Amino acid sequence: MKSCFLSILILVPTLSAQPTGEESSARGARMPRIRVSGDGARFVTSSGERFVPWGFNYDHDRDGRLIEDYWEEDWASVASDFEEMKELGANVVRVHLQVGRFLKSPEEAEAKSLARLKKLLVLAERVGLYLDLTGLGCYHADDVPEWYDTLEEEARWEAQSTFWEAIAKACAESPAVFCYDLMNEPILPGKDKPEESWLAGDFGGKHFVQRIALDLKGRTKEQVARAWIEKLTSAIRKHDAERLITIGVIPWALVFPGAKPLFHGKGVGDALDFVSVHFYPNAGEVEKAVEALRVYDLGKPLVVEETFPLKCSPQELESFIEQSSEISDGWIGFYWGETIVELEKKNDIGASLMRQWLELFKRLGPARSKGADR
Repeated sequence: MKSCFLSILILVPTLSAQPTGEESSARGARMPRIRVSGDGARFVTSSGERFVPWGFNYDHDRDGRLIEDYWEEDWASVASDFEEMKELGANVVRVHLQVGRFLKSPEEAEAKSLARLKKLLVLAERVGLYLDLTGLGCYHADDVPEWYDTLEEEARWEAQSTFWEAIAKACAESPAVFCYDLMNEPILPGKDKPEESWLAGDFGGKHFVQRIALDLKGRTKEQVARAWIEKLTSAIRKHDAERLITIGVIPWALVFPGAKPLFHGKGVGDALDFVSVHFYPNAGEVEKAVEALRVYDLGKPLVVEETFPLKCSPQELESFIEQSSEISDGWIGFYWGETIVELEKKNDIGASLMRQWLELFKRLGPARSKGADR
């Protein structure tokens, strides 16, 4: 199951409306922080109001560029895209941060990228969108530093801790962060099958899946996953003690009936605050997808962190969202910088599919974002 898929699919208001630091702080103070409810069942604001994540993966633009590829020279597009996502009814935007842009070395973060991330936080506060910050991306293999690719497991984990310490320190004071997602779709090698590459196969020219170890070396997958999670969550907690932490995982229960959660399993993902899983229902198999989703209902809030009518019709995806309402506490789809009006002017299948998705998202938003069925 690949994530942040396809390369099919920018408006323009300038940042003249961008608030000063003082204005941002004043507005940000009115943006409540998100936490897990006392009974552990759902998300609530700091004032106790129900919060249901309903938003978009903003993982690349219509040309396939990652946000770090254009947020310096084309910040106006980022700002206008955030305005558009808010207008469509989103309350959360998932942003994918690349290792190669945020680490200069295993021990040193890239100050320029951290400064731009802080600017993104100010934008999010102004627009009123929470950020799901997904880290450690190696989506473009050519952008992965050679030094990082050659690190052994222990040293690689140390570098990943450096990454998350820097991100958490930069973001700790902003109320606009919904959560930190440690890594997009991590995997492990087989019991007796050491791997040679940290990156799994590419999808649409991007590597969305990567390994956290190349060799189990006699350990169980559960032991490795738990040690990795505890190391990275500890790095975050040095600077941000309260923000929610999760991992967006591949739904193996959908692929292999009977498969059990690994990273979110009991005794493995105890340090994680909620479950995130990526679901793309197959045509004619909506009920099967809903039943597979139940496997991840583990007594914590559950978010479908990626979904889209990639393998099914928009109507079937709507049915999946509706039927999963009794299980899921949030849904996050995709937005790639083109509005419904702009997509209507195009004459290709990709644009039509994205338009139908955005229309569906906008229509379902009022009910879903209020958690009407939960």
